[in-house]
Amino acid sequence: MAEDPKDTPAAPAVGEPAKPAEPAAPAPAAAAPAGAKPAAPKPAAPPKAPVPAPVDAMGEPLVAALAAAVPGAVLGAKRMVGQTTVELAPGKLVEACRHLRDAETFTFLVDLTAVDWKARDPRFDLVYWLHSFARGNTRIRLKVGVRDGALCPTVSGVWETANWMEREVFDLFGVSFEGHPDLRRILTWDGFQGHPLRKDFPVEGIDTGAAIYPDRYPEGGGPAPDDKNRKTVS
Repeated sequence: MAEDPKDTPAAPAVGEPAKPAEPAAPAPAAAAPAGAKPAAPKPAAPPKAPVPAPVDAMGEPLVAALAAAVPGAVLGAKRMVGQTTVELAPGKLVEACRHLRDAETFTFLVDLTAVDWKARDPRFDLVYWLHSFARGNTRIRLKVGVRDGALCPTVSGVWETANWMEREVFDLFGVSFEGHPDLRRILTWDGFQGHPLRKDFPVEGIDTGAAIYPDRYPEGGGPAPDDKNRKTVS
């Protein structure tokens, strides 16, 4: 008997790719046999590990030696998840850093940044990460509280790399460093309004009037005409 043309799929036109075959419908799931027991519930997730609590570190040899070498410098010390943090008096910061570099071999300043607590007084924490290769890659963290509008002593005379790190903190948080050799903005331009990482800076940003790679900078902004680093990208 001849096939019904309706049952025969049409052949693709010349030059037209063949359509893929439709996937077969999935087989229906087998019904559970009568009287079968329901599946056992999944076991509960294991409890989360407790959050480690900081412990007092004033008795650690390194902290005790610093407190003895620079009286009045150490305000407190805590150890948490293997890291020691020492809180210092701002007026003793430079002396303490020089002791840690010279006597304790912390010759490398890894990073220097700030934390804005906004409603707290002092408002800012300046945080310093020091590294000692001679001690088997040991690190210690220093913390200094700085009030809004107050000066923090520069440590650029202890580690030269602090020059650029302090400029970044000045630019983004508005913290000024007393004795810095060249304290000016480093990520935004002179004349920029505000400090982008302060908690009171608008989340949506501000209209600076600047374009990306501008030929002309806003009034008071951008590098000086005779700045050797001035570049214009068209």
